[in-house]
Amino acid sequence: MTRAKICGITRLEDAEHAAEHGAWAIGFILWPGSKRACEPAMAAAIARRVRRRVQLVGVFVNPTLDEVAHAADAIGLTHLQLHGDEGPSFCTAAARRTGCRVIKAGQVRSAADLRDLERFRLVDLHLLDSWAEGERGGTGRTGDWRLLAQRRSKVPALLSGGLTPENVEAGIAAVNPWGVDVASGVESAPGVKDPARVEAFLAAVRGRGDDGDAPGDDENESPPADATAPAADAA
Repeated sequence: MTRAKICGITRLEDAEHAAEHGAWAIGFILWPGSKRACEPAMAAAIARRVRRRVQLVGVFVNPTLDEVAHAADAIGLTHLQLHGDEGPSFCTAAARRTGCRVIKAGQVRSAADLRDLERFRLVDLHLLDSWAEGERGGTGRTGDWRLLAQRRSKVPALLSGGLTPENVEAGIAAVNPWGVDVASGVESAPGVKDPARVEAFLAAVRGRGDDGDAPGDDENESPPADATAPAADAA
C-alpha cells in the first residue's frame, strides 16, 4: 500500500478534508522562508483536531535542536522532515530529543545525490525531491524518475517533486516508493488546497496501492523500526 502525505497545510478545512479522504500524513511547513509556511499556533490548533486520524509532520530547514524540540512538543508532531543541510548526527539527536520519527529530504539530480542520502541510514524515511537552484522544495518540478528507480536502500522512500493527480500513478509505477508527497500539485494557491484535486490525487494513489511493497499493514502507521534502523537511533 502506497501512503500519501499532503504537505503545505495551512487551513483546518484542508487538513480535515485530507484526513477524511485517506491521507497518511499532513505536513506543516515551519520554515518562514516558504510561501506555504504555517504559523506554529495554527499548526497546533489544526493538529488537535486531526491527530487521531493522520500523522503530523513538521517541515524544517536548518533548525536548531531547541527549535525542533519546542515545535514538536507544542504542535504534537509525530515526524520531523529535515529539508536543509542537517547532518546524520543532527537527525539522530532530533529523534532522541523529541521521540519523533525522522524524514530526511534530499534534492536529487544525480546518482551522487542518491549515494549521499545513504549517509542518513538511521532515519525512518528518505524524501526524494526534485532539484532546483536556490529552492528548498515546493517547486512543482518533476524529478528524474529513471534515476530514482536506480536507488537501492533499506530506508523506505517518499517520492516528491511535481506530483499531481494526473502523474502520480506513473510516478509510483516508475519508482515504487513507500509513499508520495504532494503540495503544489493539489493547490488552487500556495497553502490553499483544491478539494477536488486532493480527492483525485488520493484516489490515484489508492489505484496503485496494491502494487507497492511498503512495510507495515496499517495505512496510518510509519515504517516499523526494523525496516529502517534501531529504535534508539531512529525513534
